This record gives sequence, structure tokens and C-alpha cells, in this order.
Amino acid sequence: MNTATVEFTVNGDKRSAEVEVRKTLADFLRDDLGLTGTHLGCEHGVCGSCTVLVDGDAVRSCLMLAVQADGAEVLTIEGLAAADGSMHPIQEAFMESHAFQCGFCTPGFVMSVYELLTSAPGGLAPEEIRPALSGNLCRCTGYQSIVAGVQLAQQKLAAAAGAQGVAR
Repeated sequence: MNTATVEFTVNGDKRSAEVEVRKTLADFLRDDLGLTGTHLGCEHGVCGSCTVLVDGDAVRSCLMLAVQADGAEVLTIEGLAAADGSMHPIQEAFMESHAFQCGFCTPGFVMSVYELLTSAPGGLAPEEIRPALSGNLCRCTGYQSIVAGVQLAQQKLAAAAGAQGVAR
């Protein structure tokens, strides 16, 4: 077995581990770190369920090797909640909008929305949301509640930025 030492930050915590060079980031997060919020669906990069942020960019963790994340900052769905356990405004918006049914795809959508809204601080027009999320698949909903969740998340983030000066 060929292994390598990797060091990166996951959800704000510095991590170092010896990993098999062929192990995906998704498998490392789930199996080695116990961060099971990152879901594995298709394992071909098509469904988006395994989406995490690496250095601020949404990536399919089933297609990325753990060794490729060496030196990077990784954010998973578990890292969005505040230290006191309260949900991130995007998570709240998805819950309030009933933007999920079975919930399997939800972590990937939430992480994609986080990256999307971070990169578009002015927000998106409703007609821009669906194409922006086209890399995430849901087999349960008609996507309308997901779009509504994104719209509500934009409102919550704008309100938080106005109240605190900065949206997390």
C-alpha cells in the first residue's frame, strides 16, 4: 500500500494523517475523520452529493484524492454550523423552505449554495439560481423548494450582513 502524509485544515481544525494515495477526499472525510455529512451518491462527480469546499471552491470530493487537498482548507457541511450548534443561515433557509425531502442531496446543495452566495454577494436573480445549481441532483423534489431556499438564504445573509456588518 502506497501512502503519503497529508496536512490540511478541515472545518477550522488542523489535521495530519497518513493516507493511501488512492483514497478519495470523500472517503477520507467519512471513514477517517467521521464527517459523514459528506454523502456519496454516484461516485462519478455527477450528482453533487459529495460537494465540499476546498480553498473556497466547491469540489466533488468523490473525484478528488485526499493527497490533492494537502495544504488546503476544507469546509464540509459540519463546518457551517456555529460553535454553539446553531445552524448557518443557509441551513436555516433550507429547513424553513422545506428544500429537501429525503435529505440525501441536501449537504451537497448547501455547500454549493454557500460557495455560490459567497462568490455572488449581491445575490442572484431567480432565473440565475437553477442554472447555478445544475451540478447538484435531487431525486425527490421538483427543485422549486430548493430555489425558494436559496432565495430565502440570500435574504437571511443580507439581513445578517446588515446587522453584523459581515455575513459568515
